[in-house]
Amino acid sequence: MTFLPTFAQAWWLLAAAIVFEIAGTVSMRLSDGFTRVTPSVLIFVFYAISFALNTFVIRTLGLSVVYAVWSGVGTVATAAIGFWYFKEPATALKLASIGLIVIGVFGVHAASRVG
Repeated sequence: MTFLPTFAQAWWLLAAAIVFEIAGTVSMRLSDGFTRVTPSVLIFVFYAISFALNTFVIRTLGLSVVYAVWSGVGTVATAAIGFWYFKEPATALKLASIGLIVIGVFGVHAASRVG
């Protein structure tokens, strides 16, 4: 028997997948080009968990919504971490581009609810 999450469970699992994806991406930065062992290993651990969770979620929510939300929210959150924690410059072009990502995620999600 395979696990088929309910609609609500799928959204919670997707949120967890996003958190692990963000952790994996931040670990990339912290690995310093694979010169630091712990963050280097954590990249693969966090991404493996994220992909495993997404595999279950896709069965309930569909590929287009899951990937758009997972990658879009992960991108926006990771960019915010880059700005605040790693002190990367938040230029007007970067912020406008992030805004477009947010609009795109909402658009894909809204379109999935209509059709």
